[in-house]
Amino acid sequence: MIRIHNRKGLQQQIEIGSHQLLGDVSTELGGEGAGPDPHDLFDSSLGTCKAMTLLLYARQRGLALEGIDVHVERDDSEERQGNYRLIVDLALKGPLDETQRQQLLRVADKCPIHKLMTTTDIQIETRLAGAPA
Repeated sequence: MIRIHNRKGLQQQIEIGSHQLLGDVSTELGGEGAGPDPHDLFDSSLGTCKAMTLLLYARQRGLALEGIDVHVERDDSEERQGNYRLIVDLALKGPLDETQRQQLLRVADKCPIHKLMTTTDIQIETRLAGAPA
């Protein structure tokens, strides 16, 4: 379960198990810029999942993948029209041949978060907690 508590202003303390994160927005949007904004958290989940998926895949297949750097770029210029574009650049480290690199590129698009973002009908129910005030 994820718990989120308002700290001050727009800052949100995010608790995920024993992990703590801080969410905020830029000063231009009325926050203090003390943490990533919700879009950054959404986008980073994709990059993180792709990296983990490739590292696990390479480990299972004995590929010489020594590490990955991921860069996620967002184009949200048409978000209000229903188009949200993420461009993910993967820098694969290690002595991989071109066939292995292309194989890893294909696998990257099979990470669970990529599939969730692109093929799943997500339904969200928002409720008020507790009794009415």
